[in-house]
Order: sequence, then structure tokens, then C-alpha cells
Amino acid sequence: MPYIKSSIEIKSPKKEVYELAKNMEKFPDFMRDVKEVRFIKKEKNETVTEWVTDIDGVAITWTEKELLDDENHLIKYELVEGDLDKFEGEWRFEDISGNTKVTLTVDFDFGMPNMEDLLGPVLELKVKENSEMMLKGMKAKMERPTG
Repeated sequence: MPYIKSSIEIKSPKKEVYELAKNMEKFPDFMRDVKEVRFIKKEKNETVTEWVTDIDGVAITWTEKELLDDENHLIKYELVEGDLDKFEGEWRFEDISGNTKVTLTVDFDFGMPNMEDLLGPVLELKVKENSEMMLKGMKAKMERPTG
């Protein structure tokens, strides 16, 4: 089961970056591979979202539950249902001298051992590229001049 960890530093306060990450339905506005995110449930410390992404022309859809820890600026997510057997991880936000280090982890399992033997390295690379694309999209959104 592959585990991906990607990080980026964003020139913006931690609270603002964290609030952007919690507003997942806006991800398609600045993350090219994310086509749609729809809230199914939205409570103070827990959300359930439906995701549609496009990875090299292949639509991947799933529903996930997110646990929001506002005090520690942490979002943990896990698969409810979808195209994968396992999909979970976290968004972590750390203050670095007024900037924010965002770390995104993804722990996943496609649930098809034969396919994973053949395509595992390619799929792992695609998930890593997608994670980095999401972080770069967040960085571009937060660092964009507002004038």
C-alpha cells in the first residue's frame, strides 16, 4: 500500500491557509485535476465530501469523511466509498516564521493486486504528482496578488 508525503511552504499565515483547505468545494477553481467537490455533510468538526478528479483523462471518484481540528490546524480524511479500497491521510499546517508549511499525506490501496503489480509504480507517481499539484495550486491561490 503506497504512502505519499508532499510538502510546500506558502507565504501566508497558517490560519488563512487552513481556512482555504477547509473550503474544499472551491478546490476546482485553482486545482486543475480536481473537477468537483461537493459537501454532503458539513458540521463544525466533521464534513463528508464527494470528489471527482481527472488524472490523465481517467475520472476517479470517491466520498471521504474529513475530521477538522481547528485548534491544531489539522484535517484528517478517510475513504467512505469510491474507486479505491483505501484512501486516507491528512493535511497538516505549521507556522514557519509567518509563512505556512503545508504537508499532505496520502495512504492508499487500489485493491487490485494484479493491477498494482503491473501499474503500481505508475499509479504511485500519479498520486504523488496529483498531491503536489494540489499543494502548488493552493500556494498560487494564497500568494496571488489581490489588486
